[in-house]
Amino acid sequence: MKKLSVLAIALLAIAFAACGGKKGAQAEEAENQKSFEQEQIEASIKMHFDSIASELSKLKQLPFVQENGNGLTLTKEEKQVKPAYLINPSVSEEAATLSEKYRILSALNVDRKIAALYEMPTEDYDKAIAKLVADINDPSFKAVEDVNTLYETSTALYDAMNENGRINYFWQLAAAGLVEQLYVANQNSDKFLSVFDDEAASNVTYRIVLILDAVNRLAEYDPEIKPVAEAIAPLDVLNATSVAEFKSQIAEAKDKIEAARKALVK
Repeated sequence: MKKLSVLAIALLAIAFAACGGKKGAQAEEAENQKSFEQEQIEASIKMHFDSIASELSKLKQLPFVQENGNGLTLTKEEKQVKPAYLINPSVSEEAATLSEKYRILSALNVDRKIAALYEMPTEDYDKAIAKLVADINDPSFKAVEDVNTLYETSTALYDAMNENGRINYFWQLAAAGLVEQLYVANQNSDKFLSVFDDEAASNVTYRIVLILDAVNRLAEYDPEIKPVAEAIAPLDVLNATSVAEFKSQIAEAKDKIEAARKALVK
């Protein structure tokens, strides 16, 4: 079985406590039963995560962060008004924990994309992203051709992070990237949602459901991801099936999105 260290440790502790310290043959029998049940539980949990990741990979990214912005273009005049809401790349220097580094990395990926759209210099983003990648030192990143697209959380990346025991951080990447995209969309919804269709709107809200499912389940075993689950929980109010609904809902959830962003990317 592939690595799932956090879950394995948690489940091992639970199973051990249930054994009650029996001795001799009874203890050995209990140990064998514990090991079998533990393997079954771990396999079930892993299968659930695999299923969520598979569903996530089938969804298209938000249109404005797809290759070439999915047809999104800015006029010369629009490009002159540079967005002031993007995260300063220097924030990467303030990341103290590994979790923070992963989340900031994902958010900076998104903001680099928007900066390029406005023809802003991206060198500082490139440097910050490169430094975070080096600091994190995750061999899983080799599964991705371009580290500037880590927010896409592909199946290849999931499989690699699963193999390397970093499932926790995969979902942190996914959560931070999504929140940043929602935040960006809200800053200029008329422009950024102009390339959406109803399917794209539905995909976004389904993406929220999937990520919430994953982090909530993982939070049962891993206290490190509980703040992520708590930060994005209020976003369950986004359940649009059309562009009109999505535009209205993200406007109404503006404060919730900003709070989630602040919690994930300080």
